[in-house]
Amino acid sequence: MRIYPFFYSLVAVFFLTACTSPSPSQQANSPQKAPSPQVVNVDKNFKRIAGQTIYVPVYSHIYHDDGKKTFNLAATLSIRNTDLEHSIVVTFVRYYDTNGQLVRQYLEQPIQLNPLASKDFVIDATDTSGGAGAKFIVEWVAQTQVTEPIIEAVMIGSGYHQGISFISPGKVIK
Repeated sequence: MRIYPFFYSLVAVFFLTACTSPSPSQQANSPQKAPSPQVVNVDKNFKRIAGQTIYVPVYSHIYHDDGKKTFNLAATLSIRNTDLEHSIVVTFVRYYDTNGQLVRQYLEQPIQLNPLASKDFVIDATDTSGGAGAKFIVEWVAQTQVTEPIIEAVMIGSGYHQGISFISPGKVIK
């Protein structure tokens, strides 16, 4: 009995159905890409009622074993507007290294985060320019009283047949 032709036919049907475009009902249920945050002009006419400067520790790597080996980590800075009704404006996101030197500035202009909107900034695991003592400094402002946003970093890495992940909450410094 030869099952190979049957098997190959089955595989072909699987791939053909997997490669077809989704039906209208599948398209309606598919997630939509979120719009990019809106660029905002924060000039002398912008009335600042609320705002903070946040320090967020980030670890591009951690030490293990004898303290001489490093385990590289990818880091995601997450800025989440927790207010149900009002927008916030993120005026700057800056990445500093272990020595406090500016490595990268992420925004050329302030961006608006609408109610419950989020924005992420990613440091690749291969980017060790920040060192073990890297940090983000984030500033946000609002034209009305708002609930404080959640600003934190999530680090994740895998290797040596293991994985590690943890969060690092931001701390208000101004």
